[in-house]
Amino acid sequence: MASQDRSKFLPHADPAAFPDSSYVLGDLLAERFTCRAYRPEPVEEAVIGRMLELAQMSASWCNTQPWNVIVTQGEATERFRAALFAEASSDGHEGQPGIDYPRSFPGVHGERRREVGWQLYDSVGVRKGDRAASREQALENFRLFGAPHVALICCERELGAYGAIDCGVYLGTLLLAAQSLGLGMTPQAALAEHSALIRRHFAVPDNLMFVVGASFGHADQDHAANSFRSRRAPVGENARLVKA
Repeated sequence: MASQDRSKFLPHADPAAFPDSSYVLGDLLAERFTCRAYRPEPVEEAVIGRMLELAQMSASWCNTQPWNVIVTQGEATERFRAALFAEASSDGHEGQPGIDYPRSFPGVHGERRREVGWQLYDSVGVRKGDRAASREQALENFRLFGAPHVALICCERELGAYGAIDCGVYLGTLLLAAQSLGLGMTPQAALAEHSALIRRHFAVPDNLMFVVGASFGHADQDHAANSFRSRRAPVGENARLVKA
């Protein structure tokens, strides 16, 4: 498996070869990372509003804009965090996501998953085989990594897989919007195994399915969990140009 530092994608021999906007986007993409520790202070409502305005420009199939987003702050975040962690840390909990998780991660996909997992474990001092420490780190998902806010993205059930795909595109736009505003964000598919809790807690109507969550706030840049950056495969491993 080949992988490389994200900074390898940024430089170009001729900076004038592309519009400036491509370098602005490149910087946002290269500097964005999955934040796994936050400072406690909340994000100003005006900044949250701007983030959501930017994300609302996301593309969708036939402009359906199927995302339905719940954003928490203050006591709402704390009550949800407490309920989520209590369920996640209880014995015997078997969650059921609204969308099936992958059955496996074959080949290079599993290798990439393991690589980033060990990057995280190395940064926070979890040794290979230490299942207790590994579980404790995994439970940080359900503490929302200490974030003061979480966005919960739902979609109309009848739109099926393509509605969920549009929500994924929205999440990608939301991540870049947060980065452009100097915020950290954590995309969290792990929350989906607690879909039933989310539905009860926020009175989500039956016509909506929970797709994915994203905790956000001001990143704690000094925390060890934020000290590494995931790597990227060379473009040729994922894309090919067909000329004939």
